[in-house]
Amino acid sequence: MTESRRAILLAVLLGNMGTLHFLVPRPFDKLIPAALPGTARTWTYASGLAELGTALLIAIPRTRRLGGLLAALLFVAVFPGNVKMALDAKANPGRAIAIARLPLQWPLVRWALRVRDHA
Repeated sequence: MTESRRAILLAVLLGNMGTLHFLVPRPFDKLIPAALPGTARTWTYASGLAELGTALLIAIPRTRRLGGLLAALLFVAVFPGNVKMALDAKANPGRAIAIARLPLQWPLVRWALRVRDHA
């Protein structure tokens, strides 16, 4: 796969997730730690905007380097929400899935940094 295709695939992933923050916000609201100021929905929308903006930066070759860096930072920033989801999961299958997702965040960080490095 070419580096350009890797970048576009990451942009599509982020764009889809960002869109879901607006179309189906409730599951994302549950990921927001209570310690953050403001409402969970505000954070859900803000993170959706961050994902959409980052997707756009990655999709444009001229801004791809910045987009890759911001995507890596975004993946690190949402990690506490993924931990919260794993801790809050009540059902065993749900908890197992949430816990299994945690180490998958780091390949996303590496992918974003690769996009940055090859821009």
